[in-house]
Amino acid sequence: MKEFNYTGTCIPTQHYMVNTGYKLDKIIRLIDKNKYFTINLPRQFGKTTSIYMLEELLKTKYLIISISFEGLGEIFFSEEEEFCKSIIPLFTKGYISDDKFFLEQLQLIGKTNKTFNELSNTISDICKTTKKKVILFIDEIDKASNYRLFLNFLGMLRNKYLLSKKNQDYTFHSVLLAGVHDIKNLKMKIRDERKSEYNSPWNIAIDFKVDMSFSVDEISGMLAEYESDSHTGMDIKLISRKLREYTSGYPYLVSKLCYLMDEELEQKFSIDSLEHAMRILLNEHNTLFDDLIKNINRYPKLYNLLERIAIEGAEVTYNSDSHNLGIMYGILSKNSKHKLIIHNKIFELRLYNYFIAEREIAKGSALNYKYEAKFIDDSGDLDMELILMKFQELMKAEYRDADEKFVEREGRLLFLAFLKPIINGEGFYFVEPETRKSSRMDIVVTFNQKKFVIELKIWRGEKYVQEGREQLCNYLECQSLNKGYMVIFNFNKNKKYDLLNLKVNNKDIFEITV
Repeated sequence: MKEFNYTGTCIPTQHYMVNTGYKLDKIIRLIDKNKYFTINLPRQFGKTTSIYMLEELLKTKYLIISISFEGLGEIFFSEEEEFCKSIIPLFTKGYISDDKFFLEQLQLIGKTNKTFNELSNTISDICKTTKKKVILFIDEIDKASNYRLFLNFLGMLRNKYLLSKKNQDYTFHSVLLAGVHDIKNLKMKIRDERKSEYNSPWNIAIDFKVDMSFSVDEISGMLAEYESDSHTGMDIKLISRKLREYTSGYPYLVSKLCYLMDEELEQKFSIDSLEHAMRILLNEHNTLFDDLIKNINRYPKLYNLLERIAIEGAEVTYNSDSHNLGIMYGILSKNSKHKLIIHNKIFELRLYNYFIAEREIAKGSALNYKYEAKFIDDSGDLDMELILMKFQELMKAEYRDADEKFVEREGRLLFLAFLKPIINGEGFYFVEPETRKSSRMDIVVTFNQKKFVIELKIWRGEKYVQEGREQLCNYLECQSLNKGYMVIFNFNKNKKYDLLNLKVNNKDIFEITV
């Protein structure tokens, strides 16, 4: 019986998988064209599974050596002789094609190489005597990124490739490397950063431009296969669209949410079940989230950039020199207007929760309130008007003298910190990134199968408030809702703490000023 898999390599006979055939075809065309390249993708983005699928598709056409640097340890990279005598036995273990003669050649060579020059000659010998072309896959290159000998090895492969183009050497037909960092980024991880090491040893590689995220159609195909086995009655198109909307096609997140709905939520594939699965996911520890938090704390500029985008609602135009780190780690992506956005809603929510927690650790509770008001009525519905009135009441009591700088930096975070405990465990919220501008932010809350849209807007004058109301109405129309909510952060000393019920474009708006 197949299952959804979110750890390790996915196997078609064992796991429900998206059909990535056309993406693999693009990669195969690169291999056929004698290209060297790196599949540099974030953690748990399907790199190892893609290599496995390529091996299965190509093992009769090519002689494939497929290795990984996972778990080799420091001894492997300690000395040139150790590396050169150990790499061919590693090739032998990673040989997966059917040509036994080639395997015997590799085994006979054994541990005879002691220098890179000898290793280079050995690679020439094994590549020029075969009828089929030899290709090399190396997974987990990040595990070797601290070691100069690895870069020397890549430099040797680069030189052999350039010589082979002039018919002066024999080498691998194609080399595919896989890791989070592109080789051109590995120089920043070298311990001894001597000037001579700043030239990339892999400048022969072409750019890898295949989008490996899961599309709606790909997710639909996977769910259709599952549905034919399980007969849950799900709306495949709807669930696929929502999975893509919440994850932006991040493979691990798609697979994990499907696994949770299948295994922990009794095969319930509905919008409510999906949001329940997201609540489970957001409250667990896993290596992906651990890496997310580790990386933003490692790079203060990245941390500050994420705060600006998530909390202050800043629109930041993508710059490849300044923002590539966040893109490389899969934390950020670009929208159609080349503005930076957090890659997916799940990462965004995890970051919001983290920023809220960090603020409370540093400064204490954002708002001293025990949540004694009855925000949920007897029918289980959320009383959003009461929530906003209590938020206004507390802001007036605790932050009435807050200046513009404070409102810009922390006002929205205070609202989320206030809202989160109320809906935690039962409801779900996300920020709508496509509508975010520097002066406004839309928050969508779902609770008890009802949806609430709250616009947070910084006061820039009555004209802009009216524009915000109309924008909110447009968004309500898109969501098929008749009522929306607005929170206006006003830093004027003489502001009125208004509480208004408005009718705008045939929509009801409940509005407060804080």
